Amino acid sequence: MTEIGPVELLRRRVDDDPSRPLVTFYDDGTGERVELSARTFDNWVAKTANLLVDGLGAQPGDRAVLMLPAHWQTAVWLMACWSAGVVAEPVPMPGAEPPDAEPAAPSGPYILVAAGEVLDDTDAEEIVGLSLHALGGPLADCPPGVLDYAVEVRAYGDRFTPDPSVTPDHPALTIPGRRVTKTTLSGAGVTYEALAAAEKWGLDAGDRILVDMPFTTLQGVLCGLVAPLASGASVIIQRNFDEAAVDRRVILEHVTAVAGLSGWNDATGSVRRLL
Repeated sequence: MTEIGPVELLRRRVDDDPSRPLVTFYDDGTGERVELSARTFDNWVAKTANLLVDGLGAQPGDRAVLMLPAHWQTAVWLMACWSAGVVAEPVPMPGAEPPDAEPAAPSGPYILVAAGEVLDDTDAEEIVGLSLHALGGPLADCPPGVLDYAVEVRAYGDRFTPDPSVTPDHPALTIPGRRVTKTTLSGAGVTYEALAAAEKWGLDAGDRILVDMPFTTLQGVLCGLVAPLASGASVIIQRNFDEAAVDRRVILEHVTAVAGLSGWNDATGSVRRLL
């Protein structure tokens, strides 16, 4: 088992290649395109981790339930949780569950991080609402007791000092399974899976992988963030995917591999190399 976690992978990427794109995001419903270098992504992660610890009082071993769509901010929240030693539990957005899924409802104390459109259907002691606005705007209607991420996060520093007690062996990711089964991986376990996936898929630093998958499965977390990070590749995350745009996007973004695209991948969502 590897002895490093995703946080160390990001640190290496920032040290080795801070300016090259790490995450590119498209929302075909709004026409939005966002591109983040490793350094910019790391700054967002640090701000969010500081918000978790200093703003929300999160402690190592606490849990954050992420009710978010495929989005660059979802990737930031995953990495921020791991930086702070918080266990990230991405769950499907309401109505997005597989037909035969019976996910276990979150129980016990947790921080809920949810997209603005689902805030009316949520309940937790601490709730962070994300507008996911293309220009970083606040929530259009922030319910009482909800912390508006876009408003609050900018006040926090873009450097984060992790708790030295947090090691790659600590729990990092809980993935909801079907029929109430859940799987929890340590940070080292996430990295191990990412390195194995990157090797299996033949990813390297020259790759750009186009992904249309939620972060609510291990495959989605690997394809959408950690395997590209582990291999030196970059990832293009899509939301509200328009199939008519894919051919042009593959050319414009110099895509070398795809995952989760209807008509391009098999039912498992396994990465398919194009070049």
